[in-house]
Amino acid sequence: MTSPFVGEFLGTMILVLLGDGVVAGVVLKRSKAEASGWMVITTGWALGVMAGVFVSIACGSSDAHLNPAVTLGFAVRDGSFAKFAPYLAAQFLGALAGATLVWLHYYPHWKETPDVAGKLACFCTAPAIRSVAANLLSEIVGTFVLVFVVGAIFSKRVAATGPAAGLGAYLVASLVWGIGLSLGGTTGYAINPARDLGPRIAHAVLPIAGKGSSDWSYAPIPVIGPLLGGALAGLLLRVLAVS
Repeated sequence: MTSPFVGEFLGTMILVLLGDGVVAGVVLKRSKAEASGWMVITTGWALGVMAGVFVSIACGSSDAHLNPAVTLGFAVRDGSFAKFAPYLAAQFLGALAGATLVWLHYYPHWKETPDVAGKLACFCTAPAIRSVAANLLSEIVGTFVLVFVVGAIFSKRVAATGPAAGLGAYLVASLVWGIGLSLGGTTGYAINPARDLGPRIAHAVLPIAGKGSSDWSYAPIPVIGPLLGGALAGLLLRVLAVS
């Protein structure tokens, strides 16, 4: 019963389970990983991307986008939007499922953690300094780098020079790790509308012990910014004929 929809759903679910899971491990009280820091978080997210890509491919999606911004970027590059709506639905549902599993996995720890902002961080992003223009720009830039470099990694020219295709999942994971380390300090590098909005909805609806606001005033930024960044990267790939 594999299919592109199933692949995008399960791959995104694993991505968010491991990505939000590492944040929960670092932030929540009485976790063995408590306070282990930004390096652990960025590494966990990178490995979550790697795992999600493998699962997505194995379960039917040869694209393994796991991210509406990536899907949009390649749709702009190729001039074909047929995959956008079904992939978008699968990715958002997968992110919602992954976030729900994080809540269940760390169930006793929510009650032990008084920091409501920390609990929210286990699901979605928030800026270090709140500024609409600066936060939007950060998400645009981070996602532009993601989509443009992924396009380069899987381009015909790069494929002709070595084993990039076989190493694709590892290379993309390394890219996400680099984005987190270099560009993630401003907004927490959502760079993926599904990864942020799906878990934010989960935070809003789940009976998480002692939770606070889901910060809906910020929620448009990690959706609009990545979509703009992905579309701009796809446009540049198209102009440069990188495919």
